Amino acid sequence: MAASPRRRSVAVNIGGVQVGGSNPVVVQSMTNTDTADSASTVNQVMDLARAGSELVRVTVNTEEAAQAVPTIVGTLRDFGVAVPIVGDFHYNGHILLKKYPACARALSKYRINPGNVNIGRKQDDNFRTMIEAAIEYDRPVRIGVNWGSLDSALLTRMMDENSRSPAPLSAAEVMKRAIVESALRSAENAERYGLAHDKIVLSAKVSNVQDLIGVYEMLAARCDYPLHLGLTEAGLGSKGIVVTAAALSVLLQAGIGDTIRASLTPLPNGDRTEEVVVCQQILQALSLRSFTPQVAACPGCGRTTSTFFQDMADQIQTYLREQMPVWREKYAGVEEMKVAVMGCVVNGPGESKHANIGISLPGTFEQPVAPVYVDGKLVKTLRGDGIVAEFRGMLDDYVARTYGAAQPAAVLV
Repeated sequence: MAASPRRRSVAVNIGGVQVGGSNPVVVQSMTNTDTADSASTVNQVMDLARAGSELVRVTVNTEEAAQAVPTIVGTLRDFGVAVPIVGDFHYNGHILLKKYPACARALSKYRINPGNVNIGRKQDDNFRTMIEAAIEYDRPVRIGVNWGSLDSALLTRMMDENSRSPAPLSAAEVMKRAIVESALRSAENAERYGLAHDKIVLSAKVSNVQDLIGVYEMLAARCDYPLHLGLTEAGLGSKGIVVTAAALSVLLQAGIGDTIRASLTPLPNGDRTEEVVVCQQILQALSLRSFTPQVAACPGCGRTTSTFFQDMADQIQTYLREQMPVWREKYAGVEEMKVAVMGCVVNGPGESKHANIGISLPGTFEQPVAPVYVDGKLVKTLRGDGIVAEFRGMLDDYVARTYGAAQPAAVLV
């Protein structure tokens, strides 16, 4: 079953990356370093960009952070990293953007939370100041509503109106509608202050999967702004990955969503790039985009008491991901390659034949040989302790032979 046609939205240019319109769904991420620590932030942005993040957001919450932004962006450019940097503002963004114009210029987009930018004020002067900065520096804005910091005045007003209705909705339903209203009214105000229609991206985040789906379905039906998808807080480990995949897959399958993020809680000293990989895998699983060759590996059973096939599958998957930055530049289409690393003769040969290149390792009590299939045909049988290295060599040869041929011939002068 193919995904539904993409919802029609305007295209927004974010530092050279096109979001919305007919453009592919964009993967983005966010640093968790102290932005004022420019060296740590640069290093993490480089890691995220290398993993495939196409937009990277940084917190700009203090004067020190705002002052560090130009250095961060300049250093990244010196290293040849062109990923657009997005500034995440809460509470004091109107002050920082006005006081530090170099920061405002260095950022490719501003993220504004309408629920907290005007706290303590009856008018939206602070919001307007940030929109005026976006206009002055010709920057797009993401208006990002979160249910944890929703405009309390708007929510109270809508709750009061609902209580007087002859058929009142549940409090949860009113909350979802208030989230959508906050995003749309803020976008309307931004345009009223002079921001162009194609300079606005919207998001409306909650932490519950079904609520997120409902909110974005409502939002998608009422506007043509590009939509950024993601749970507010997905959580730790497998829970975070599962709820992110569950929520985003339903929306993306319905054609909703122009940019995505997996807001995973990393373990202490964990790898921040995991959130990038999760987003890529969701898009690749839905056949919306391809990022890296995929490895099919069996789950194991009583026929595969050895862990060798598991170790080999992990080594091959890691090798493919490590090679992609180089292969992507040299071999067009290599990200579509399918690889199989199977553990016994039940499904091993069949899966290997379906892959571009696959190996069927011996299971328990099976003959200790490993047939290798290339484009559906048995080409070699590997034996001995060097199977991993030999199969990896065959992978390299296959990539160069198959995808290298697609490159334009060199011109001799």
